Amino acid sequence: MFKDVRKSMQEAFLLLIKEQVCLFITDVDKDTLWTTYLESFAPENKQEHNCNYCRSFIKNYGNVVAIVDNKLKTIWEFTPPDEEFTDVIKNMHKLVAKSQIRDIFLAENAKIGVSENIQRFTKNEAGNQIPLASPITWNHFSLELPKAFVHKGSLSIESVMGTARDAKNVFKRSLDEITLDSVETVLELIAQNSLYRGEEFKGILTDFLKHKKAYSKCPTSLQDNYAWNNATKMSSASAKIRNTSIGTLLTEISEGKELDFAVTAFERMVAPTNYKRPTALITKRMIEDAEKTINELGYTESLARRFAVPEDVAIKNVLFVNRDAKKLAGVFNELKENVAINPKSLTKLEEITIDKFINEILPNSKGIQLLFENTHLNNLVSLITAENKDAPALFKWNNPFSWSYTNAVTDSIKEQVKAAGGRVEGELRVSLSWFNYDDLDLHVKEPSGNMIWFRNKLNPITRGHLDVDMNAGSGNTRNAVENVIWPSKTSMQDGEYKVYVNNFAKRENKDVGFIVEVEQNGQIFNFGQEKAVRDKETVEVARFTYSKKDGIKFGTTVESKVLSKEKWGISTNKFYKVKMIMNSPNFWEGNIGNKHTFFILEGAKNDESARGFFNEFLKEELVKNKKVFEVLGGKLKVADSDKQLSGLGFSSTQRASIILKVEGKFDRLLKINI
Repeated sequence: MFKDVRKSMQEAFLLLIKEQVCLFITDVDKDTLWTTYLESFAPENKQEHNCNYCRSFIKNYGNVVAIVDNKLKTIWEFTPPDEEFTDVIKNMHKLVAKSQIRDIFLAENAKIGVSENIQRFTKNEAGNQIPLASPITWNHFSLELPKAFVHKGSLSIESVMGTARDAKNVFKRSLDEITLDSVETVLELIAQNSLYRGEEFKGILTDFLKHKKAYSKCPTSLQDNYAWNNATKMSSASAKIRNTSIGTLLTEISEGKELDFAVTAFERMVAPTNYKRPTALITKRMIEDAEKTINELGYTESLARRFAVPEDVAIKNVLFVNRDAKKLAGVFNELKENVAINPKSLTKLEEITIDKFINEILPNSKGIQLLFENTHLNNLVSLITAENKDAPALFKWNNPFSWSYTNAVTDSIKEQVKAAGGRVEGELRVSLSWFNYDDLDLHVKEPSGNMIWFRNKLNPITRGHLDVDMNAGSGNTRNAVENVIWPSKTSMQDGEYKVYVNNFAKRENKDVGFIVEVEQNGQIFNFGQEKAVRDKETVEVARFTYSKKDGIKFGTTVESKVLSKEKWGISTNKFYKVKMIMNSPNFWEGNIGNKHTFFILEGAKNDESARGFFNEFLKEELVKNKKVFEVLGGKLKVADSDKQLSGLGFSSTQRASIILKVEGKFDRLLKINI
């Protein structure tokens, strides 16, 4: 009897909801539900079960489910006592179980469906109602709901369902996009007190980590069920973790952004302006992973670095070695050792390319001296090697040597601008480079009074264009550049140009200062400031006049560059003996990356904290641990040496020039264009 079928459903339903805090409805079509139910009966019995009350129940509640072990449990999971319903109940369960959850389930009343109704009338052949001799009782599907599934409160059911749906969607997106590694990394930062207010987030992070691990073990087909089932049980903060400040940090780490950048961005949201992080942003687990990789690959002894000395370099890798020939004379007699020289005062300069110099002149040279100019201050470079000469190479090339320019950079400002997407070829280029997370801004005032800066990046008349603007909004790199380029002299204005640097957002008190590089027609001029630019402060860097006929001429700012400046124990605008000339180590046994030419100078001694290596040098197998290597490269002290190989380096990607005094078959004064 149908009454017994209903009772079986009700008993099974009570067992189903016994430990459930939420029920759900699926996306199965209502008409499909009713059609499946009715069509599952034998043809001769269909009309008997074509009941309005049952139709209403099935269409409105036939898709109600619970989630158990991430699988859907339907209200149709029971064995009917009447064989007539066996296929019906089986087909209904199969239909609903393969559908997807659409929303949580709530009802207006505790009782859903009508359990029975009494028929007291029927119709005669004329269509008129006549009373039945004996009233008939009809039974239908109905269920009694616990209070937890009955709607209460001022909000509509649709609003409550919408809130639950949003929470589930955010929770699932968090589970999909936030990596396990990012959560564990942030928890480690909190444990070592490296994250401002981190303890406040420890609880929801620990809870989310538990769910992330469980979710990762779920088959993909069941992950949506997991999100629905657990989003309804969690606190709002845990379910919507992705929409919080700590969620932004997790997302950025998951997207592969540098840990230092991601944490700095987080701290700008939650920390006071003067907050200083107490410890480094690498975790114990990250260090252990890197250490394991290093040990497994046999690179343990390769990490200890020192300045290279002449005995380290095989003669086959050297283009020139000074032979300590007699002092150069003739045209150089007027050049006194301790007198600063204005390069413009040198006459009879013979200009040649670096390739011609190396191939045709260098082989017959006995002695070389190089004029160290102010424009070369950022070209100071040191050759670095492993303390253990037999240690395997860490780098993409098969030798243990690396190099480090002053201010711990690997290449020129021009190359940095190119890497950032800026244009470097044109009539005039003004580039700014700095070394921390501050948001420095480059401003250039044109003769008309128009200022090119981040609020006015392009002058459509002169075509002057600020095409690189880094660290705006957030500090995402410690090797930042900005760039203003005028592509063609045709549209440029003649007159005075003024260059300024403004600190739009001061974020750090370390690695302060900046370098401004001005290039016109292959000539490069550098200006720098070692002290910090205060927050919101604007400093004037240089003034120069430009004309299409004569190019650029600097005023007093650049003329002062003729005065000697000392760095690494040598002074600018003086000649120094060249002890060695060599290509960078990545070109000793092949051609890997950008080629540099090094001029090792007598008396040059690096007194900075040189980097033992850079991440871009590392073999591919080590890049996965780049966060740790980034810190190691800066923290591992390079052992000092009085015989260190230091001097000037020039990248093949940067237009530059040097003046050399060369002694060979005859004495020559050369300007080498690189």
